[in-house]
Amino acid sequence: HVVSPAPSPPGPGVQASFAQMGTPLSEVVFVVVDLETTGAKPGPESITEIGAVKVRGGETVGEFSTLVNPGQPIPAFITSLTGITTAMTARAPRIAAVIPSFIEFLSAGPSTVVAAHNARFDIGHLRSAAQELTLPWQEPRVVDTLALARRAWSRSEVPNHRLGTLASFVGSP
Repeated sequence: HVVSPAPSPPGPGVQASFAQMGTPLSEVVFVVVDLETTGAKPGPESITEIGAVKVRGGETVGEFSTLVNPGQPIPAFITSLTGITTAMTARAPRIAAVIPSFIEFLSAGPSTVVAAHNARFDIGHLRSAAQELTLPWQEPRVVDTLALARRAWSRSEVPNHRLGTLASFVGSP
């Protein structure tokens, strides 16, 4: 359950009822977000790709995916990490054309939670781009899967907490 405004919990040592626990997970909208960037500091010229899937009750209810022209060359070391080249983004829209619809995509209601691996990075880039473009930005509720992974699996269980490593470890494509 995700905690949300609900009736006061019972006193210490008394188990809460379902009504007191908040919104059931089956009713929470999760927006799973992944960004790729130029490696530059957060801002409107750093994002090269935005991908997101909106899920409610285990069902995909929306998808958002676009390359973004950062207005600058993508460094070779970033291309080697992401596979995204300057040529691939040359005809893509600039962030100013993309981010208003992405902010709308994120805004699914009060039970929406953004999930991202290293969420501070992705949310920081999105927040900075919105602010520099003077667009309204409402801080989302966030679940950071990197933080969760670090609590779930030690270095003796997985060599690192990169998304690809974890996906392989749990048998996910």
